[in-house]
Amino acid sequence: MVVGKNKCLMKGGKKGAKKKVVDPFSKKDWYDVKAPAMFNIRNIGKTLVTRTQGTKIASHGLKGRVFEVSLVDLQNDEDVFRKFKLITKDVQGKNCLTNFHGMDLTRDKMCSTVKKWQIMIEVHVDVKTTDELKLVFVIRIRGISGVSPKVQKVLQLLHLRQIFNSTFVKLNEASTNMLRIVEPYIAWGHPNLKSVNEIIYKRVYGKISKKQIALTDKQSLIARSLGKFGIICMEDLIHEIYTVGKCLKEANNSCSPSNDLLHEVE
Repeated sequence: MVVGKNKCLMKGGKKGAKKKVVDPFSKKDWYDVKAPAMFNIRNIGKTLVTRTQGTKIASHGLKGRVFEVSLVDLQNDEDVFRKFKLITKDVQGKNCLTNFHGMDLTRDKMCSTVKKWQIMIEVHVDVKTTDELKLVFVIRIRGISGVSPKVQKVLQLLHLRQIFNSTFVKLNEASTNMLRIVEPYIAWGHPNLKSVNEIIYKRVYGKISKKQIALTDKQSLIARSLGKFGIICMEDLIHEIYTVGKCLKEANNSCSPSNDLLHEVE
């Protein structure tokens, strides 16, 4: 026989005792949701996620999260029936940076379009937007020995002074004519978003007071130089360049790319 007290028979044991109330939000962190730079209103709300514990990183739970926002909350537009889906692509500090993921209509708007005694036809069409055709990536592939001074001048204007120098060029009538003049000495094409993203991250430096600065602390550096234009992070900078936005010139001036990577021809 074991000598000692039976804990199960002791008065005030676990049975019937009050459970400790734990606030479920005590282990959560709040993050601000930022809309892409194409919209007038950037701050669209907040979201929460379980705080980082051990090997479980909080930002991993935020990436890929989709938010559904009305156009009214993004543009102060009267079309309240339009809904945009934004997906989280990156987390910087306490900000969730989102990209366009899709668009839909509210159920009442869709139902109002259906009328009696009429046939509804659904059509699916592959369309090509003009946005992706405004930007071209140019790389020099040949030397200029024995060529005309006109070709040399155009290559200098494009900042393609050496072989394998590369640049982004805003495509318009003037730049198209320049590319035709130097076409035997260059290769160019329309880059996709993934290519622009990789090039900017790998080859671009920040420029403050005419000095090159590595983009180690991307958010603070970009916000410092381009915050007044609504560009506060690396994703905003990439979006501005890829879509050839209104502040493209300012974005280019704030960057000091290796081998003259960014250039705009007016």
